[in-house]
Amino acid sequence: MHVYQVIIGSEILNRRRADRHFDFLSEALLQRGEKLYATFIVEDDKSLIERVFTLVKEDPQSVMFSFGGIGSTPDDLTREIAAKVFTGRPLVVHEEAKRRILEQFGEEAYPHRIHMAELPEGADLLDNPVNNVPGFSLQGRFFFVPGFPKMAHPMVRQALDSLLPDARPLYRRTFTALTSENDLIEMMQQVPDTIDLSSLPAFCGSRRIAVISLGGKERPLVDEWYERFEEFMREKKIDWVEGDRHDDPDLCDPED
Repeated sequence: MHVYQVIIGSEILNRRRADRHFDFLSEALLQRGEKLYATFIVEDDKSLIERVFTLVKEDPQSVMFSFGGIGSTPDDLTREIAAKVFTGRPLVVHEEAKRRILEQFGEEAYPHRIHMAELPEGADLLDNPVNNVPGFSLQGRFFFVPGFPKMAHPMVRQALDSLLPDARPLYRRTFTALTSENDLIEMMQQVPDTIDLSSLPAFCGSRRIAVISLGGKERPLVDEWYERFEEFMREKKIDWVEGDRHDDPDLCDPED
């Protein structure tokens, strides 16, 4: 599963607002044993948004969470572009979305708010706990939520619960090797794709070190490869310590 995040809003790029979606989604995915594949932060530009959505659509393994642009103001372009890219059809009135909007706002839904019920054909709704104006999804894997975190984040949790009902965090083991990561490449090349391998080089004083992390959904497999690294380092006479110790002063040269 390739999880894409698209954050739409010129106000983030020009620093009028601070982004709160990247940290939220990346953490929510990690709690379910998944991670982000790519993140885009884009202006309220129709052609740019369309190109990004098209890129996502062309990936057969893609899942997308799009934040922002589903309101009723002139710069809210997401609904129209999503319809064009993902359905090839114009927007249609979603009767349940219309009912919710009228229930929330009554006559004040007209003349503008009611347009938020115009959604791509075949859209399913995501519940909005703040003002009942729903987000929506397409094909069970493309999810569109508002830019407001209080509205968007509960919708994303709802989507993730339906998408990954039995998800669990990755089991992970980490060690810090007291050597350059270059000395570990031979071993890293053997790690299978079923293991999430991360290598982060660092300096501790003048000493080169490398933090190696192994993760996976199957604990015995992660333990097996952790033990293989241990065996390799013993053979190569490489010292190591458990955990991520890249900022531990005890590993630095005494003068540092």
